[in-house]
Amino acid sequence: FTQYICSFVSTIGLQEHLMGEEAHFYGNAEVYWRDVPPTVDGMLGGYGSISNIDLNGSKAFLKKLIGEGEGKTGTMCALDCGAGIGRITKRLLLPLFQTVDLVDVTQEFLDQARTYLGEESKRVGHYFCTGLQDFVPEPGRYDVIWIQWVIGHLTDEHLVKFLERCQGALRPGGIVVIKDNVAYEGVVPDDVDSSVCRDLQIVRSLVAKAGLRIVHQEQQMDFPKEIYQVHTLALR
Repeated sequence: FTQYICSFVSTIGLQEHLMGEEAHFYGNAEVYWRDVPPTVDGMLGGYGSISNIDLNGSKAFLKKLIGEGEGKTGTMCALDCGAGIGRITKRLLLPLFQTVDLVDVTQEFLDQARTYLGEESKRVGHYFCTGLQDFVPEPGRYDVIWIQWVIGHLTDEHLVKFLERCQGALRPGGIVVIKDNVAYEGVVPDDVDSSVCRDLQIVRSLVAKAGLRIVHQEQQMDFPKEIYQVHTLALR
């Protein structure tokens, strides 16, 4: 009985320690992003010059998956996750979808998005200020949920749960898209912005754990050699 009590106390202590680490992980990221200027260069960590290459690659990828025909998804409503000031919303999603919602953890970025998007901001449905670990998208609302350069800010458990919620938020035939850096092997932490970079095998395993399957996948080409490979996955 004493051994059981000790084990129970030890487990509670471990859980508290892990919860503390988790709060530290998310809190440090919020602090980092609060100090980032609300500009395209800020959103891309000083690599603003790659924005056009990135957006052109994303547009070519997405156009293979939307429109009329078998296996294609509609263009009514999209969700931009980790939207920042709306770089992707402005250049990729608003030109293709009737309505776009934005979610980001930094209120200053969402405030700037209203200005950055200009006249087209009238087609934004909602601006949600919250971390993705806490965000619950409206069931059955979205044709496309676009998640770019933000999964590294979620723990494995929270990423799986978020993807599960995303699946429930899709309209019939809808897709979830992840576009992110991919490590060569394992998980590489980044203490600067409090994130991790996972290898492709780990990302695939978390996608499968969430009950989603990869229907299309591409590597983004023409990025600078010094940055990680970037892969785009369409899931449903």
